[in-house]
Formats: sequence, C-alpha cells, structure tokens
Amino acid sequence: MRFKKYYYFSLFCCFGSIANAQFWGFSEPVKLNDQVNSPAEETTPWLVTKDGIKELYFVRTFDIRNTGGANDQDIWVSTQNANGSWGEAEIVNAINNENHNAVGAIRGNKAYVLSSDKKNNAPAIKIAEMINSAGLAYKKWGVPKSTDFELSSINIPSSQIGFTVSSDEKHLVLSMNGVNSLGAEDLYLVDLTTGELTHLGDQVNTTGYEISPFLSEKNDTLFYASSGLGGEGGCDIFYSVRGKTMTEWSAPVNMGESINSSGFDAYLFKGGNTIYWSSNRNGSHADLYTAKILFPPALVILLTGTNVSTFQGSDGKADLTIQSGVAPYTYKWSNGGTFEDIFQLRKGTYSVIVKDAIGQITSASVEITEPSPTVQKVIRLPEVRYQLNSWKFVNDHMIQSFDSLDIVAQLLTDYPGMSLELISHTDARGNDKKNMELSFNRARAVFTYLVKNKGIDGRRLMPIGNGEADPAKTIDPISGMAIFLNESYINTFKLSNPAEYERLHQINRRTEGKITSMAFDPTSASPVNTELFIEINP
Repeated sequence: MRFKKYYYFSLFCCFGSIANAQFWGFSEPVKLNDQVNSPAEETTPWLVTKDGIKELYFVRTFDIRNTGGANDQDIWVSTQNANGSWGEAEIVNAINNENHNAVGAIRGNKAYVLSSDKKNNAPAIKIAEMINSAGLAYKKWGVPKSTDFELSSINIPSSQIGFTVSSDEKHLVLSMNGVNSLGAEDLYLVDLTTGELTHLGDQVNTTGYEISPFLSEKNDTLFYASSGLGGEGGCDIFYSVRGKTMTEWSAPVNMGESINSSGFDAYLFKGGNTIYWSSNRNGSHADLYTAKILFPPALVILLTGTNVSTFQGSDGKADLTIQSGVAPYTYKWSNGGTFEDIFQLRKGTYSVIVKDAIGQITSASVEITEPSPTVQKVIRLPEVRYQLNSWKFVNDHMIQSFDSLDIVAQLLTDYPGMSLELISHTDARGNDKKNMELSFNRARAVFTYLVKNKGIDGRRLMPIGNGEADPAKTIDPISGMAIFLNESYINTFKLSNPAEYERLHQINRRTEGKITSMAFDPTSASPVNTELFIEINP
C-alpha cells in the first residue's frame, strides 16, 4: 500500500557507496528497538557518525508530541548506546515547525532540510547550522534558513516531493508530480548550478509513482521506491546504475525479497555496509528496519597447465578453476577459446580473461612446455606447400606457406642448438628423375627463405629431395583410420571427384624436417654451401 499524503515530504543525502551496486546479498532484516519505533509511523532514516557517536535521524508521524500535533511529521533523533542499542528518541526542536519536516544531507556543520512554509504549506529547502557545544554531536541545531535554491524556480505543481542531494552538492534528484510525469510522481534531476530540470525518462519512471530517491556517495547508484515496476509488494525499493552522465541510468533492479515485503517498502538509506529503510510489513504503521550488505566475493581464479607429452605434440591442456566470484562466467582465451578449459594445445603461452555475472574481471596466463627435441626425429613442418611442377610456395586463403615458414624459423630460434634436414616431396605424377630434382629445389627454396629472409644460420640446415617415394599420411574423417596418400589411392578420385584428387596430390607436395643435431657449434661448423641457394618463386 502507499503511504498517506502526510508522507509527502522527505529528504535523503548520499552517504557511503556501492561499487556499481554489486550486492551479493543481505543479512536478515532487523526491526529497530522500541526506543526508535513506536505506535506511530517512522520513515526516512538517516544515519550520521561524529566524534565516535552515531545518531539516527528519522521522521515520525501520528505522534501527539510532534510540534504540529499527531497529523504533523517531525524530525526525531536517537543516539546509539555503547552496547550498540538505540537510545530513547527525541524531537530535534530547532529544526521542526508546525508543518511537515524532514532532514537530509549533513555536510560538515550544516544540514539540508525540507521545511514547509507555515502560511501556505509550500515546500522549501533550507539549511540548518550546527551549534557547537561540548560533549554533543549533532543534536544542537540552529533554525533552518532559506537557501539560494528555491523550489518555486522549477515550477513544482504539487507539494508531493522528496529528494536527495549528490555528494558534491551539485545535483538534486527530485521526486514529484511534474507537468510531464508519466505517473503520480516521477524522478527528475536538478542541476543546482544552473537550476536546469531534467526528467529522468521511462528507464526509471513508470505510470505508477517513483519516490524516496537516494544517491550513493560516488553518485553512481540511485536507489528509489516504485509502485510501477512490480516486485514483492505494492511498493518496492530498486536501484539503478549511472551511465556517462547524471541523466543516464540503467534499467532498475529490485533489491530482493530480503529487503522488500508484501507491503510498502521505501526510503532506503545506506551508510557503509549497513542499510536502513521503512516498511509496514508487520502492521498498518511503518517502522524502521536495518540489514547488513553482504558484498560479492572477489573474482579469483587458478590456472594450471598440462605440458605437451612429445616434442611438437598437441596434447597440452590449460585447466581453469574459479575459486570465488559470482556465476555465471564468460571466458576469452588468447587462442579464441570460450570455454572454461582448453585442450589440444601446442607449446606456448596461453592467457585467459574471465568475467563474472556482476562484471568483475580478472586474467591469468600459463606456459605450456614440451620435451626437448631428440636427434633423428622427423617432424611435420606446418603447411609448407608448393604449386604443381614448381617450387613456388602456395599462399592463398587456405594455405599460407610463408606464415608456416616463420613458425619454423621461430622453432630454430627457440632451440639454437638444433640442426635440421629439410626434406621435400612431390606428388606421384611425373617421372622419378624429374621429381627428385623438383623436390630438391623445393627444399632449397625453404633453405633460401630461412637463411635470407629470417636470418637463420645456413650451416644448421641441409636441403634434401625425396621425390615421390614417401607419400604423406592423412586421417580419414569418417573412419578415423590413417591413410597413405599413394598414387593408387589418389587415383580413385580422379574421375569421381577431381577437386579432391588435386587436393590430395597437393598434400604430398610438402616439406618435413628431421633433427640431425641438438649441439650446433657455430665456431666449428663448416661454411655454408652457397650453391644451395635458389631463386624463390620462379
């Protein structure tokens, strides 16, 4: 249900902050003791701490002790005792008059208050100054005085207002029934330096009513109550996160069933990790409640790796474990992976960026190693291919031989003691003598590129031509069986599938490597045979 019209006047200030409102949860709500709550109604809590003393200001209505009687609303204050309980509340006489009053932001020795004009009951924002007195915190205040900011300057058509002041005192968020309101009351932003009034739009406003705004200390989170967004009861408390400017706010999020009830919940105040708010969940009159904010656990990850089992193998693994955070998580690996763990890894460094459900981000890297290479091990060089009847490298949208050769150069750089035989092959077409010559020239082309283009010591490389004698092996995608690409097998595709016939022949036109030494010594090696160089891409 909605509060009755004598709750029209309420003021909140910014105190404390929540980093992008990242709540993990709340403790069980606790109703404040009978020294604060009474048979009357209590709303608009506001906590302040000074000189180690905590004082809770709030509005009480239906109390015959109010300055204007039971139908008036006055500002009351309770001081916390040494044992943490709240002491007997008392009226703050200097600030109250016979009409409706509420206290909001306290900045140093001044307090922003809402103080209705006695003659026409028009709302006015005033400032009360603290009177210094030994042994007292904030209890002694002077009479509120008018400010340079006049509500009349923004043409408020109704006395139903509530507001919050930004921590830098440059902006005011106002709830009122304005000329362009979508519902009974909407939220507006007032620039206190220019007086400009801006409706906050339908991202936060509805055809219901939006009341009791409150800003975090960093002005990045706006709390308010709404009857038009659904939820647990007739009016729930929501929060919205600021965008680039004070007029841009995210879609509101319900504070949840721990805070909101089946009744009326509004007027949230936050200080540190404690919140106070007003609710009538246990009766027709509203009382003050409090709860602790449980902030989300930090996003912490553990990344371990399983190394490759053989030289130039691809059975490495990066194993990621989420130790804390808020699920679900998203993953972005340096190799393009998007799952928690990645498999079939070669030697290298792999990094991951993890983001959890509330936007926390962290990253980690792991180094995957491989065993040292061994002498006489034949290694398949990555996709170094040749055009038909040529030692011209294939470089197209499918195969990038130069990129593959750069990988070979990096391998030789990583292992400066390695010496390789560069063993090149042809397909099965053509005569043996011609294919032996062609394959040798292909090996010479690899030799030339690595020495002249990548700076590899040519004494570590020996080009070898192997002709068509050793066909490549591939894996059948259907059976999973290894298939040797000999001439008889490839010829089965010549008529039925000419494209596959040419593709398989090209797989055979390749260069492999064979490790001949892991102890290359540049001081004792023989000079490079310059006759091995060849013009690349004839």
